[in-house]
Amino acid sequence: MKALVLAAGKGERLRPLTETTPKPMLELGGRPLIHYPLMMLKRAGITQVAVNIYHLAGIIETGLGSGRELGLEITYAPETILLGTGGPLRGLRGFFGSEPFIVANSDTVMDLDLRAMIDFHRRSGALATFALCRPADMSPYSHLEIDADGRLRRVRLLTGGPGRGFEDFPAAPSSAAVEPYMFCGLYICEPQVYELMPPAPPFSSMKDIFAPMVARGMPLFGFVHRGLFRTVDDLATYENLKREFAANPPRVEGF
Repeated sequence: MKALVLAAGKGERLRPLTETTPKPMLELGGRPLIHYPLMMLKRAGITQVAVNIYHLAGIIETGLGSGRELGLEITYAPETILLGTGGPLRGLRGFFGSEPFIVANSDTVMDLDLRAMIDFHRRSGALATFALCRPADMSPYSHLEIDADGRLRRVRLLTGGPGRGFEDFPAAPSSAAVEPYMFCGLYICEPQVYELMPPAPPFSSMKDIFAPMVARGMPLFGFVHRGLFRTVDDLATYENLKREFAANPPRVEGF
């Protein structure tokens, strides 16, 4: 199994820091932020990783190199325009081949048991499985609603920010009992999903691929993560995380 770590974004909510340093290379806990998802993949035995790049791409390439020092083999996927969260998959179809693959955000720190999630994905017969968690306050986030078996029954995409409503896939609530969770920025995907993607980027993975699949009743699942989860959204969350990690560094295997 191979993986893609999404690292092309401009990190606009972290300006002025990201005017000179791409978001994935910002320091957190004494290492670049992107090291955390890369090491999570390595712990699960996934060592062939693509990294898409656009903003300040050369800094990411110089910082990570071939990946050898991390025990990885990194393939870079440069973008001449931003392709969205789903668009990079089109150009990486040959890289992934006919096997399932993983896509992870570069701005997330979590102690996810990825091996267990892969096992769950295989047992469930899912076309895609999403890492989910439940923050204390769900209002700033889109909702992924799963039933007792973990099947994704509805996706509620937040529109225009907290408190401004949702775009629902499907429109009607599920007849099954469901619980809402937040997407943690990592999913496992089967190659059959390529046939359901828009023909050309840019496009969003969630809005343009997966939410319509849920609306059609296709088998997508959620894997609930109850451990460490931190993400860098903006300058305030970044500064808070730097203070937290300085005072109490997370115990992350592989470092």
